[in-house]
Amino acid sequence: MPKSKRDKKVSLTKTNKKGLVLKQKTIEDIRNSLTKYENIFLFTVDNMRNTKLKDLRSEWKDSRFFFGKNKVMSVALGRTKTDEVEDQLNLLSKHLKGQCGLLMTNRDVIDVLQWFENYHATEYARSGFIATQDIVLPAGPLKDFSHTIEPHLRRLGLPTSLEKGVIHLLKEYQICRKGSPLTPEQASILKLLGNQMAEFKLVIKCHWTKGKGFHRDLNVQSDSEDEEDDDGEDDTMEQDDT
Repeated sequence: MPKSKRDKKVSLTKTNKKGLVLKQKTIEDIRNSLTKYENIFLFTVDNMRNTKLKDLRSEWKDSRFFFGKNKVMSVALGRTKTDEVEDQLNLLSKHLKGQCGLLMTNRDVIDVLQWFENYHATEYARSGFIATQDIVLPAGPLKDFSHTIEPHLRRLGLPTSLEKGVIHLLKEYQICRKGSPLTPEQASILKLLGNQMAEFKLVIKCHWTKGKGFHRDLNVQSDSEDEEDDDGEDDTMEQDDT
């Protein structure tokens, strides 16, 4: 019997190193961008949403956002004074902790700080989000919902019944309590109600300017230097924007 073409042995030592290629590309992109932009801002993200990030890229077409592994971005900038690409970039890389990213731009520092201070966008909260308010549904008809969704509401925990094609809440129901994390069911109910409790926001933590160095003072009236912080563990975010 002839041997099947599918019967092939695959050596695990010959796997494609796409991950390494992506890391090297991120490092190259960051270092190439250093020659194009005067300022680098390091920011953290509250309530990450990819759709909102796309909106930001459209708003900042003259600049560049980088999202990737913190260790990779820190290597691109330089982790120590001896391997940093520009003076004091190692101080910036030491703040790459948690869910964060880099913005490279030629826009004025004060304008950037003011823009992000004022920018925020409401979003639907996800499971684990800490509720910002108490929300209670009173007993009675839920006229905003189609009768077809009644079984789904019951699966989410709402005590409902269908009367003459109208969904009725049999008793008062507290969806969430302020200060408590949301369950997946609670998050789904809030979305059905159109309640956008979360807020997508970028928070500038520090920045670096070519020829002026690293800055932690984010007062828009001042640009004084600060001392470097201790290094810490790195987390990951979505892959670098290309």
